[in-house]
Amino acid sequence: MSPELRILAEAAAAPVADQDASRLAGLDTHALCEAARERRDQAWGRTLTFSPKVFLPITNLCRNRCDYCSFRRSPGDPGEWTMSPAEIRAWLSRAREQGCVEALFCLGDTPETGFRQYRALLHSWGHESTVAYLRWAGERALAEGLLPHTNAGILSREDMITLRPVNVSLGLMLETVSERLCEKGMPHHKAPDKRPVKRIQMTREAGELRIPFTSGLLIGIGETLEERVATLLTIRSIHRQYGHIQEVIVQNFRAHPSTPMGAVAEPTEDDLAVAVALARLILDDDVSVQAPPNLSPASTKALIDAGINDFGGISPVSPDYINPLHPWPHLEKLSEVCDAAGFDLQPRLPIYPLHLDTNDFVDPSLRPRVDELHTGLGAR
Repeated sequence: MSPELRILAEAAAAPVADQDASRLAGLDTHALCEAARERRDQAWGRTLTFSPKVFLPITNLCRNRCDYCSFRRSPGDPGEWTMSPAEIRAWLSRAREQGCVEALFCLGDTPETGFRQYRALLHSWGHESTVAYLRWAGERALAEGLLPHTNAGILSREDMITLRPVNVSLGLMLETVSERLCEKGMPHHKAPDKRPVKRIQMTREAGELRIPFTSGLLIGIGETLEERVATLLTIRSIHRQYGHIQEVIVQNFRAHPSTPMGAVAEPTEDDLAVAVALARLILDDDVSVQAPPNLSPASTKALIDAGINDFGGISPVSPDYINPLHPWPHLEKLSEVCDAAGFDLQPRLPIYPLHLDTNDFVDPSLRPRVDELHTGLGAR
């Protein structure tokens, strides 16, 4: 048996060692996926999950200018928005009526550091900062019977302490550890908050604060296969220190014509399958591997075959504002694909059982609502 096949056989049973991870990247896609499926089935069984959510893009103002992003705006740009308190209340009420469990609050990075108009708008609503507004929105979501998960870009330790009592989890895509992609002419050159050191620091601090956390990598923006492996190893290393990373998203770049990368070739189905399989083989078994089904609607079976165990949030009431050209799948059709592959599709909370069962990962004030919704999901 060659050294590569030996490493693959070992990875099918347990996470691959750091020094061996890069050797997996050159192996045959079919063999990688077969090993990843074996690991997935051992750890997660024959159930695939999703989170019934409402997507609330609090603001699309963002000081970063990633070359692939069609979401961000500056004040005065066509399509610029900041959700008002009344709009947030209305969406939360509609979401609960439609059976949502998660309220996903998403926005551009640190908008008040770049736009005085936005700061003035927040002040007119009685909020001194974005984090204060998010704290209020989280309280409203809990009052409506929803569990908040916030992805607000870079947050300080103090920001996360403020948001912890009103969020069951927080998130920040690491995306990549490649400093090269921050150089002039590269996708993150004009995005100061995409510097890997900043995102790694926040991920570590979330662990120190015992906050269940979502991370992820973005593939197809110019990174190498070796850089993808390095990103996964970085996430694994942080998780092994703190135990707080509950899921890792493997997200494929989709080109949008309005962006500087509008004509860049997108990752192939094979590229995505390899990335998913590597995530499953590198990450520890208690970390969920997720891929958004709306970004690869023709590849759902390939995602399952590559080793995912989760589809992330799917909304019956709101679009994917980050990827507006790619609507959520109908749950009935998604369930049919899962059934045909021998899996049961089930809803879940925006906090996973491992962290749900570990008391210090859930703020005590959230426990009654979490337990109520967990019981409700089990009765569906």
